Amino acid sequence: MTPEAGEFLSTLTPDELQAVLAAGRPRRWERGTTVMTEGDTSDWVLVLTAGRVKVSSHTSGGTEVVLAVRGPGALLGEMSAIDGSPRSATVTALEPVSGVVIRDFTGFLQDHGRVAVLLLRLVTERLRDSDRKRIEYGAFDTTGRVATRLIELAERYGEQTPGGLRVALPLSQDELAGWTGASREAVSKALRSLRDRGLIETGRRRVVVHDLDGLRRRAR
Repeated sequence: MTPEAGEFLSTLTPDELQAVLAAGRPRRWERGTTVMTEGDTSDWVLVLTAGRVKVSSHTSGGTEVVLAVRGPGALLGEMSAIDGSPRSATVTALEPVSGVVIRDFTGFLQDHGRVAVLLLRLVTERLRDSDRKRIEYGAFDTTGRVATRLIELAERYGEQTPGGLRVALPLSQDELAGWTGASREAVSKALRSLRDRGLIETGRRRVVVHDLDGLRRRAR
């Protein structure tokens, strides 16, 4: 298992990584399975070792808002495990995923002080990312927000091919709409605009970014 850059496990030393993985039990979930449910009260965390998940919440009207896509190395459920409050989001497997479930996470942190400090940094980074996305929703049009999310996916999951960065997109257009705070129709129009500019190519559950710099300029 190679932790994805920027995810929690990628910040640990080899000894710390081994200690984290040894602190829990392995589990697997099939694509589409709910891993964690918003509102539930539970004390375990998940260290994702393979596959990608979406983290989402629902408005009072039932609309799904996608908060993030996480990959191998991600730590999930840490806030509820620490403060005992209900889960703030639902985690769903976008593809078959594997992970390690740790029950006494606070006890582990008490015994591993440096890991606790790294976790504090992780929580701070996620708060900053949340603030940045709120600014995007007010400052960017739909096409700009869609371009920003595609850049994020390309930088994290893109596979270099002769035609550009290929991203096996695990999100439907409805989910991408929930991630950009827009309607499905608006997202479809935004994707068409980016295709017409020659910046991307889309297919079923995939995107090829032909011009990443151009996509960045459009995002801004």
